[in-house]
Amino acid sequence: MPFIPHTETDISEMLATIGVDSVDALFDEIPESLRIDGLSGIPDALGEAEIVRLMRERAELDSGLMNFVGAGAYEHHIPAAVWDIASRGEFYSAYTPYQAEASQGTLQVIYEYQSMMTELTGMDVSNASLYDGATAFAEACLMAVRGNRRCQSRRILTTRGLSPAFRSVATALLEGQGLELVELPQLDEGIADVAAFEQLQGEEFAALAIQQPGFLGTLEAVDQLTDLAHARGMLVIAVCNPTSLALLRPPGQWGETGADIACGEGQPLGIPVSSGGPYFGYMVCRQTLVRQMPGRIVGRTVDLDGRPGFTLTLQAREQHIRRSKATSNICTNQGLMVTAATIYLSLLGGEGLQRVAAQAHANTRSLARGLAQLDGVELVYEEFFHEAVLRLDRSVAPVLDALAEQGILGGYDLSADYPELGHALLVCATETRTPADIDHYIQQLGAALANSRAA
Repeated sequence: MPFIPHTETDISEMLATIGVDSVDALFDEIPESLRIDGLSGIPDALGEAEIVRLMRERAELDSGLMNFVGAGAYEHHIPAAVWDIASRGEFYSAYTPYQAEASQGTLQVIYEYQSMMTELTGMDVSNASLYDGATAFAEACLMAVRGNRRCQSRRILTTRGLSPAFRSVATALLEGQGLELVELPQLDEGIADVAAFEQLQGEEFAALAIQQPGFLGTLEAVDQLTDLAHARGMLVIAVCNPTSLALLRPPGQWGETGADIACGEGQPLGIPVSSGGPYFGYMVCRQTLVRQMPGRIVGRTVDLDGRPGFTLTLQAREQHIRRSKATSNICTNQGLMVTAATIYLSLLGGEGLQRVAAQAHANTRSLARGLAQLDGVELVYEEFFHEAVLRLDRSVAPVLDALAEQGILGGYDLSADYPELGHALLVCATETRTPADIDHYIQQLGAALANSRAA
């Protein structure tokens, strides 16, 4: 609700009824050492008119900027019909479909989404989404530990190309449950060192997590890694950009038997890049692991009269079953995002998604080659999907600031996450960028470099 309706008198009467002196007394189980007196980083409250003005000012900061940043959030063209349909009241305000008989439209949308995601990934079963890609990856790690009955290890081996954000979120969520992420060394080509993996004799891991394409845009040797992991009794978790799966072999076909779990960020599928959100996480798996999958699964069935209908087939959330039996208590149905993704995929179809992926790849290749012709710029990896790594002869941050002054979001500074690469910059050009946009960026980067000093 938009405001708190209780007066001081209301609050006093409720506290007296339950027999406590204050609201603070309701939280007396929290140790004093964990309490804080205030939130110094939170500004004073603003009125409604002031909030509207502030948000409009912030929205204007994003307008007119030419975007060459990827790093997990991608600016793709979204057909107008996607959000025109998703914004209809019956979709926009729909929540969890607890009552199947009254939620047939919502359930059908989820069912169609699940069908599309299993086809896109080459896997057997899809759930009805999670919060975002990072939490989906964390849930996949927990799922792998529960599902790998041949191994008692609570360690997950990951490629260095795993998104730093995914790694950070997963570490925060998994450490308290005794799970550990262990990173494979990376070769100079920006991909996992398969030889180092083969040398990990005597060490047990529940699963190997492979991001494809990697955070740096490079393409891992997924077939070899998958087969090696399975040979050592490990499950394989695939972390994939869904757009890339229109061109790359799906995780269900990696190696001899395919990956066991696939997950990732669904934002590229019709969700706008909008000041940090929204996002949604997808998750698919093999049929043998379906009982370990968090969330809910929608199925198609028939009623007593033989008419088709939709129902919640598997409900593994704590709202549906005993808390001790639940596979997760943080998973959700990001219904609005899933609805938009379903409409987006329906409108584009397989051929349309292939065109998007191919054009994004071609644009990034054109951008990377053009930038590499500039003095002080070097293309680090020759093989990539639709993101490329460039090494500059000076610090990246001042160069990005200079580009921002010209209305260009020039990329992602890799120096903090991948210090071994030096002054490295990750750039991305999706299908939304035109040849003129790419030429303009090349010219402006050249000017920025000419006007600043090399390190």
